[in-house]
Amino acid sequence: MKKRLITLMLAGAMALSLAACGSQGTDNTAAAAGAQTGNTEESGSNTSEPETVTVTSLNANGEETELEVPYRPERVAILDMASLDIIDSLGEGERVVGSADTSLDYLQEYVTNDEIEKLGTIKEADLEAVMACEPDVIFIGGRLASVYDDLSAIAPVVYLATDTEKGVVESVRDNASTIASIFGKEEEVDSLMAGFDERISELASFAEGKTAIVGMCTSGGFNILGNDGRCSMIGNEIGFENVGLDADVETSTHGNEASFEFVVEKAPEYIFVMDRDAAINAEGAQLAQEIVENELVMETDAYKNGNIVYLEHPAVWYTAEGGINALDIMLQDLEGDLLQ
Repeated sequence: MKKRLITLMLAGAMALSLAACGSQGTDNTAAAAGAQTGNTEESGSNTSEPETVTVTSLNANGEETELEVPYRPERVAILDMASLDIIDSLGEGERVVGSADTSLDYLQEYVTNDEIEKLGTIKEADLEAVMACEPDVIFIGGRLASVYDDLSAIAPVVYLATDTEKGVVESVRDNASTIASIFGKEEEVDSLMAGFDERISELASFAEGKTAIVGMCTSGGFNILGNDGRCSMIGNEIGFENVGLDADVETSTHGNEASFEFVVEKAPEYIFVMDRDAAINAEGAQLAQEIVENELVMETDAYKNGNIVYLEHPAVWYTAEGGINALDIMLQDLEGDLLQ
């Protein structure tokens, strides 16, 4: 009987021991499974972020092309102020390792920061400096299309521009969406673009039925601008009737040189003036007002009615059209003269 009792006690102890081991094994298995699941989720979060993204950009000929670029690139080289403006607005400026020079106040931190390499200008890039900063991606504008292939040998080149047929506002929206997709910030574009359509609409209501000449002062002369280049927003989206369009020669990047007799003949209700010399800080240049307000122009209704509008921020209009901050400033220039 005593022997039987001892046997039963040993059997119970063994059962308890096995149960404990089984429980511990289950816990360890669960913990291991949990850890594996955690690793899988972490790994999944890493693999869910793509290494590259394909965007629609322009090639050396200004034609649309599909371009594969790194997703959320760590090192960004900027040779276009509109793109820098958008990247800055998206809060991704810390990725900029090199930038072209600019006089724009709202982008000065990229020029004065000693940790950001100087890459030349938006018109003439320092290719050696671009290569030295080892960018993952390069952003350019139309002025550097001629060196697109050279820059592409260094890193993928995102070349964006404004489309006058589409309009400046829609071009900014599309370009911002393209850049945002590279940095995973697509959801922020709508808020950044909020209000622009309404502001354009208000200016358009003012401009309805009014005529204008849009001109650019450069090297002491006066060039007529059409609706297919700089300042096109005034005629295209805002809707002033640009009566300088029927000049004998086609418009171009810098417009067509025109006499002030031509301006008087067209008798516009408004004259818009962009001072290119001021935009590029040309030394010793004559002020736009000194060029425009001559004896002939002073006889026009536009002058007599105070309707000559000197665009207050010519550097923005001339060098940065296409940026989000730039668009805001350009509209402020018009609103300040037309709506107040």
